[in-house]
Amino acid sequence: MIKQEIVQNLIGGNIFLKMVRVILAIVVIVLTSYNQIAETELMPYYMFFLGALILVTGFSELQKDRKGFWGYMNIVISLFIFFVSIEGFLMN
Repeated sequence: MIKQEIVQNLIGGNIFLKMVRVILAIVVIVLTSYNQIAETELMPYYMFFLGALILVTGFSELQKDRKGFWGYMNIVISLFIFFVSIEGFLMN
C-alpha cells in the first residue's frame, strides 16, 4: 500500500515537480553567479532556465488545487520570459 502511494506521488508530479524545481533553481543560480564573475553574455541562457523555473512553479501551484491568480500569472510570466530569451538568442 505504501509503495503504491509513492508511485502515485511520483506519477502525480509532487516529487517530480519538486526535483525539477530544485534542479532549475540550482542551474539559474550557477549561471547567474558565473555571469557575474566572468562577465560573459549568458543572459539568454539563464533567462530561459528562469522561465522554465517559473513555469514549473506555476504548474505546481495549479496542481495543488490553488487555481487562483498566481498559478496562471506564473505561466503567463514564464511565456513572456521565454519570448525574451528566444529574442536574445536570435539577436546574438
